[in-house]
Amino acid sequence: MRLLLVEDDVELGRRLSDRLRSVDFAVELARSRSEAEDWPDVDQMAAVILDLGLPDGDGIELLRHWRDLRFDTPIVILTARGSWQDKVEGLNAGADDFVVKPVRFEELLARLNALFRRQQGTRSNLIEVGDLALDPLTRAVEQRGQALSLSKQEFKLLHLFMRRAGQVMSQATILDDLYELGSDREPNTIEVLVGRLRRKIGRDRIATLRGMGYRFEK
Repeated sequence: MRLLLVEDDVELGRRLSDRLRSVDFAVELARSRSEAEDWPDVDQMAAVILDLGLPDGDGIELLRHWRDLRFDTPIVILTARGSWQDKVEGLNAGADDFVVKPVRFEELLARLNALFRRQQGTRSNLIEVGDLALDPLTRAVEQRGQALSLSKQEFKLLHLFMRRAGQVMSQATILDDLYELGSDREPNTIEVLVGRLRRKIGRDRIATLRGMGYRFEK
């Protein structure tokens, strides 16, 4: 899952990005309002973590800009501003959550996962499609009640497929979700991953549509 972190503090941005990557998020980092505003695919991110005190403008105005564009990407404000007025303004501007620095990483992660559960319309962590059940927090996968052993990238790919079951996804879309921009992103990597995943969950679960991409069958 891809996150956009908008944070001008270089050291905080590095540390937070590293922690998020350690739990399998692909993190893109913008260090100013203008850089974030020009980001090409904010609406495709799983979530945005947004600082308010940016060097070239207020994060609240950036938030309003995205909401005016009808972007429904979940946005978590992460800021040193902690007054009730700031919280009210941020939530009224369209933020899905408001977190005050400093915050333990475990709490921030819990808040992100709560957002993802609300998006799925359920309080349960479990994602179920057919005979497969996946828990994104414990990273456990079962098929017909039997535990499956998946590599980190196989798990991330299956997670993506199950979140978007029935949808056609191009290799480029899958690469964007699994890998950060600027990293080594060879299209044949996806072919290899899909092949490995098919061997573990069944070939018929992932359909190949020539010239279009893949579809995970419900």
